Amino acid sequence: MLEGVIVKGIGGFYYIDTKRGVFETRARGIFRKEGIRPTVGDHVKISILDEKNKKGSLDEILPRRNELIRPKVSNVDQAVIVFAAKSPDMNLDLLDRFLLLAEEQELEIIIVLNKIDKDKNQDYEEVAKIYRQAGYLVICTSAESGNGVEELRQALEHSISVFAGPSGVGKSSLINAAFPGLELSTGELSQKIQRGRHTTRHAELIRITENSYIVDSPGFTSLFLNHIPSEKLQYYFKEFEPFVHECYYHGCMHINEPDCVVKAQIGKAINPMRYERYVNIVQELKKEEERKK
Repeated sequence: MLEGVIVKGIGGFYYIDTKRGVFETRARGIFRKEGIRPTVGDHVKISILDEKNKKGSLDEILPRRNELIRPKVSNVDQAVIVFAAKSPDMNLDLLDRFLLLAEEQELEIIIVLNKIDKDKNQDYEEVAKIYRQAGYLVICTSAESGNGVEELRQALEHSISVFAGPSGVGKSSLINAAFPGLELSTGELSQKIQRGRHTTRHAELIRITENSYIVDSPGFTSLFLNHIPSEKLQYYFKEFEPFVHECYYHGCMHINEPDCVVKAQIGKAINPMRYERYVNIVQELKKEEERKK
């Protein structure tokens, strides 16, 4: 039996990345009988049927550490959320929405502020300070100059990472700079990671080192948060976490209630602009909930 990782599944075939190459496999019928469906990211055991043509049988799915629904992939370690310091200018409301989606899926999160060489006023440093204070790892990079690239490379090692962020922020250039041995052109990576018009319907893993992968998926590009109940949003703002259970009123939303410990931290542990965006998104979700009644 040979162990590997499912990197792609399509048309009933599962492609398994192993130390002996990528094998095309079919899953055993027992999985269907037991209602188990192999998922990209699964660690599996296969039997080799044809070594030369890399054909095999998918025999066993090893226990999953997690399983995401959007995108459909298992054993993901972290979300890498990339925004540009300049060109395009940073939209912090958009950044917070990416963070909320990653928090909801209980992923470790790395924020990458790229193109810092284009920010002559170094405004990105204040943004980095805000999110570091909130408890996030923030890496400031420039694919052009190489700043921060080694730190990013190390952060991606031995992990399955979902990349997210708007178009034009330089995700593909960063990956090329961190892993020049990939031998994928920027255009090819752009098509995979930056989600152009030619999107894939299925999650897929791109191998970047021996034990590291990037999730290629159309997931994490939709920024609608309507599936999150408004009362749960507070739990996805990382800096609220130490205070949300200390409020006087049970079920406090930290907006209009008196004796609110979260509101008392505005300007201290909680950045005022982050809090303002929390209030705006809660109101947005409440409107949608009322509309659906």
